[in-house]
Parts: sequence; structure tokens; C-alpha cells
Amino acid sequence: MSKLPKEHQFIDFSDYGRPLARIIANSLKTTKFTPVDVTVAFVISGLIGVFCIFKGYYFAAAFFLILKSILDAADGELARIKETPSYTGRFLDSVSDIILNFIIFITIWFLTDTSLFLTFLAFFGIQLQGTLYNYYYVILRNRFDGDTTSRIFEDKTPIALPGEKQKNVNILFFLYKAFYGVFDKIIYALDKNASEGKTLPNWLMSLISTFGLGFQLLLISILLVLDLKEIIIPFFIGYSVLIFVFIAIRKIFY
Repeated sequence: MSKLPKEHQFIDFSDYGRPLARIIANSLKTTKFTPVDVTVAFVISGLIGVFCIFKGYYFAAAFFLILKSILDAADGELARIKETPSYTGRFLDSVSDIILNFIIFITIWFLTDTSLFLTFLAFFGIQLQGTLYNYYYVILRNRFDGDTTSRIFEDKTPIALPGEKQKNVNILFFLYKAFYGVFDKIIYALDKNASEGKTLPNWLMSLISTFGLGFQLLLISILLVLDLKEIIIPFFIGYSVLIFVFIAIRKIFY
């Protein structure tokens, strides 16, 4: 099931794993496995990928990082299929993503001669990239009655949905705000009127989707397989310049 009506769907370069994610979700439809179980599985896959990076098994690392992206999509698909949306799953997914991203970049720093400052700059950059993409994407989804579990502005703790505990939502939302709050504030400050603008065209959303975590992990995987791990950190620093390009296009034309 798509998060958007058909006429507003765009080619999402970060969502290449969706077809396999749907197969996985459908296979789990009648089982006791929950979306949170799938989220835990993608965390495990990501950690195995990090271990493989550390050991120099780059093809294996690429496999597990891409598998992580597929499972990352499968948890949401399973939630929609089972009709069990939850803020617990939504925030656990995001918190897990940022922790894994940090571990990946610290591992790359440890294995290369890149400075710790540049490593943090690259990590900060990819988080801003992902935040901009999610910001525009959630605006689009909310505008056209797509998936509304995610909100444009995560400014207060949501009320737990049926089947989840408010305590879990409270804890995970606190962690979400602690990890993502600064990135949300920066992107909002850069383009606070985005939700009032015109609908972004599909071609532009496709370009911005290259900021999605799935595409970021794909790029990291390709660079690892090509034994170019030394350029991963400088690449993502440079790629972050496009944040300002996309925001400028949005402000000028839409």
C-alpha cells in the first residue's frame, strides 16, 4: 500500500526496497510477528553490516545495509497490512535509524584517516538531508490524506493509539526529540513556510528522495564495494550543499 494517492506518487530513489518489503510484510501478515519485531530485525541487520565494515567484508556489509533498508520499509508495510499503526513503531524506527547512522560513520572514521570533526560534519549533513526529505514528504502525505502517523511538526507527545502503551510512546518520543530536535529546528528555520506553499512536483520530490536513508545506505554500500571508503565522509559533506539548492527551488518556484 502506498503512502500517497496514485496521482501524487513519485519515483522514490530511497525506496528501492519497497517491492521486497511488501513480499516480506505479506508473508508475515498471518503470523504473530509485529512491525516492531521487523524494526528489531533491521537493527540487527544494520549492526551485522557495521561488523562487516569493521572486518573489511565490504560485499557482505553492502548486503546487510541494503537488507536493513528493505526491512526498514517492511515494518511500515506490515503495520499497514495488519492495520496496526503505532507511534511506538514510528519513533522506534527513527531512533534506531539515527543510532545506526552514527555507528556507521564512527566505524568509517575509525578505519580511515578522516578527522573526527569532518566525520561529525558528514553525520550532521546526512541527518539534515533526511530531515528535509521527510519534512517535504510528510507535508505531501498530510495534504493528500496519505499516511498520517508522522506529523509535519513533532512538537508534543502524541496520544497512544489502540494496542500500544502511552509509557512507551512517551519514552520513545523523548528520545526522538533528543536526537532529531535540532535537525527539525534547523530545517524548519530554513523553510518554515513549506507547508503553506504549492504542492511540490513529482520530479522534484524524486530528486529530494536521494536524501532518503535508503539511498544514502545504497551509496555507502557502493563506495564500500568499490573500496572507496575514504571518500564516503567527504562525499556526504559535499552532497549536503544540495539542501540549500532544493530549499531555494522550493521557495522561488513553489
